Amino acid sequence: MARYGFVIDQRKCIGCHACTVACKSENLVPLGVYRTWVKYVEKGTFPHTRRSFTVLRCNHCDDAPCVTICPTKALFRRPDGIVDFDADRCIGCKSCMQACPYDALYIDPITRTAAKCNYCSHRVDQGLLPACVVVCPEKAIIAGDLDDPTSEIHQLVAREPVMVRKPEQGTRPKLFYLGADEASLTPEVQTRTNGYLWAEVRPDDRPAEAVRGTEYLPGPADARVAYDVWHPKPWGWKVASYLWTKSIGSGALALGGPLLASGVMSDRLLGIGAAAIGMVFLAITAVLLIWDLKRPERFWYLLVKPNPRSWLVWGGYILLVVGGLAFFWAVASLAGWQGIERLLAWLALPGGIAAAGYTAFLFGQAEGRDFWQSPLLLPILLVQALVAGTAALLLLLVAGGALEGRAWLGLVLGGGLIGLLVLVASELLVPHANLHVAKAARLLTHGPYRGELLVVGLGVGVLVPLIALALGWASGNLAPWSVVAAVAALIGLWSYERLWVEAGQDIPLS
Repeated sequence: MARYGFVIDQRKCIGCHACTVACKSENLVPLGVYRTWVKYVEKGTFPHTRRSFTVLRCNHCDDAPCVTICPTKALFRRPDGIVDFDADRCIGCKSCMQACPYDALYIDPITRTAAKCNYCSHRVDQGLLPACVVVCPEKAIIAGDLDDPTSEIHQLVAREPVMVRKPEQGTRPKLFYLGADEASLTPEVQTRTNGYLWAEVRPDDRPAEAVRGTEYLPGPADARVAYDVWHPKPWGWKVASYLWTKSIGSGALALGGPLLASGVMSDRLLGIGAAAIGMVFLAITAVLLIWDLKRPERFWYLLVKPNPRSWLVWGGYILLVVGGLAFFWAVASLAGWQGIERLLAWLALPGGIAAAGYTAFLFGQAEGRDFWQSPLLLPILLVQALVAGTAALLLLLVAGGALEGRAWLGLVLGGGLIGLLVLVASELLVPHANLHVAKAARLLTHGPYRGELLVVGLGVGVLVPLIALALGWASGNLAPWSVVAAVAALIGLWSYERLWVEAGQDIPLS
C-alpha cells in the first residue's frame, strides 16, 4: 500500500502562489480561507537581505492528532496515508484546529464544517497528481509514494537533508522541506508586525498575533514575517464560560455530596441546593458547548457517530451521566428517599471530579497549543472546581438563611484560593518547556493581558475574597462578607479562564 507525502523544494519556490490558486480552483475553496498558502519570511538588514517562500498546508501526519481528537470521525487517515475528511460527519467543534500543530485546518464559511488539504484525493483515486503539483512552474512540489524505492520523492527524502516542521510534536509529518531555512519553518522565532508586504491591518481587524507582534512576540532569530494569511482563534468566550460553569457545577457536586452524605453538614438546603446547582450549571455547560459548534444541529452525532479516542466524546458522556446523577439526587432529596439520596451524594464526589478533570485530557489532545499541555492543568482544574463549588454553596446557604457550615466553607474557599494562586504562579513563572509556552505565558505576565490578570484575576479573584473572609471572621458576622468573597472569587475565576483560553491561541502555529 502506498504512503503518500510531499516534498517542497525551497531552493526552487519563487513565491508565485500558483499552488494556492490551483488548490482553490480545484477544490472550490472559498475566499478568506486556504488549504495551501505561501508565507514570506525575510532575514537580514538592507542591503544584505533575502526572502524565503514557504508553502504551508496539511502535513498528512502518520500520527495525526486531528484524527484522534475529532469526536465524530469526520477526519480519518486512509490506508494510503492521506488524511482526509468527511464534511457530512463534521459538527464544527473546531477541536481539530487546536490539535493540528501546523494551522492546516479551517472552517469553511459556506458549509460551516472543517476542511483542509486532502492531497486532492479525488485526483489521486483517478491516478492523477494533486493540482498544486501539476501547476507549479518550477517543479518545487514533488508528490508521490514515500515507500516506493523507485519514486522521485522516496529518493529525495533518502539522499537529501530534508526537514519537517515541528518534529518534536511526534506527529511524523509527511511534508518534507528541501533547502529550507529553519527560521522560515519555526513561527516562534519569527517577529511579526502590524502589517504585511502589501498592506497594513486595521486595528479592529488585525489578528491577535499581529497586534502583539512588535512588542510582545519578538523572535530570537533574525527573521520577519513579510506576508502570511490570517488564522482566527477557533475558541472564544463560550469555551471560557464553559470552563467556568463546569467548575461551578462539578465543584458543588463534588463538595456538597460528601458533606451531606458523611453528616458533616445536615441542612436539607444543602442536599437539594448542591444537586440543583450541579444540574443547572452542567446543563448550561452543555448548552455552551453546543452553541459553540458551527453545526449545532449535529450535536447528537457525538452519541451516534462517536470516536472513542476523543476526549470530547468522553466529556459529553461524563456531562450527561453526572448531570443525570445530579437530577436524580435532587429528586431523591425532594421525595425524602434518604437512602438513595445518601448513595447519590457519595457518587457525586467521583462524578464531580470526573466532570471537572476531563477537560485536562481534552486540552491535552489539543497538541497544537503547547501552553495547554501543562502537567499542572489537571490539579488547577480540580482546585478551580473546589473554589467555584464552595463559592456557589456559600451563596446558597446565605440566600437560604442557613447558618450551619458557613465558617467551614469559608475556610475551604480561602484554602482553595491560596492553592490556586500557588498552582497558577507555578505555571506562569517557572521556566517553560519551550519558546511557544514561554511566549504564551509572557502575554499573561508582561503582555496585554497583564493588567486584567493582576487586577481582576489576582486582585478581585483572590485578594478581595481573602480580605473579605478575614473581615467576616474578625467581625463575627460572616454572612455579608462571605457573599462578597464568593462573588469576587467567581468573577476572578471567569476572568482567568478567558485570559488562559485567549493567550493559549495567540501564538502563531504557522
